[in-house]
Amino acid sequence: METWDLSSLDVKPHQPQVLASDDETRLVAIDLPAGEEMQEHQTYERTFLVVVGGEIDLVQDGEVTSGGAGFLAHFEPNERRQVRATSDARLLLVLAPWPGVGHHSHRG
Repeated sequence: METWDLSSLDVKPHQPQVLASDDETRLVAIDLPAGEEMQEHQTYERTFLVVVGGEIDLVQDGEVTSGGAGFLAHFEPNERRQVRATSDARLLLVLAPWPGVGHHSHRG
């Protein structure tokens, strides 16, 4: 078993921290300072985004959804989105399957 206290991890802004990665899933913790954003992007994997702390605006297709601690969003592979921190935010990304089809390290 592995465990993490997501709210107290020493994650630096602009330095995502991979918590775990295997043939099925990757877990990534991100610190996003207030006013900064993860510009519009997509992943090859199904993605679950969890707000551990702080507040974000999630922008997709021009629509904005706001969320705070406990907010969970799910994206299909290749679904585009933008994440903006409205306050200092701690995020957890769960990517599965890892790596997804099309990713440069995909095996299969």
